[in-house]
Amino acid sequence: MKFISLRMKISVILGALLGLICILGAGFRFGFLGNSLHFLALWYNRFLMGVVIGMATSRKRRVALVRGALLGLIVSLAFYLTSGLEDHITFLVGGVYGIIIDYLSSRHSDFVNNIVNRLRGKNLGG
Repeated sequence: MKFISLRMKISVILGALLGLICILGAGFRFGFLGNSLHFLALWYNRFLMGVVIGMATSRKRRVALVRGALLGLIVSLAFYLTSGLEDHITFLVGGVYGIIIDYLSSRHSDFVNNIVNRLRGKNLGG
C-alpha cells in the first residue's frame, strides 16, 4: 500500500529546502541574532506549503504554475498576517516558491514514475 506519494515526498523536501533559503534571506534582512522563533515559523510555513502542494492531484504542468502560485500565496498569507502585513517580500516569494514546488514535483514525479514503470515492464530476470 502506498501511503505517501512520490509527488508528496518531492514537495515536502522542496518546501523544507526552500524554507532554509528563506531563513537565509530573512536573516540578511532582519539580522540572525534574536530571530530564531521567527525563522522557525518561516521554515515551518514553507514546509507546510510543500505539504499542501503535495496533496494536489493534477500533475499537468500548466496547471502547476497557476495552482502553485495560488497555494503558495494562500499558505504564505498566514505568515504575512502575523507580520502585521509588513513583510511583503516573504509573502510574494511564497507565490514564487509555490510555483517552484508545484512545477518541480509535477515534473519529477512523472519522470521518476516513467522510469519505474519502464523497469517493471522489462524482464529483469534474464
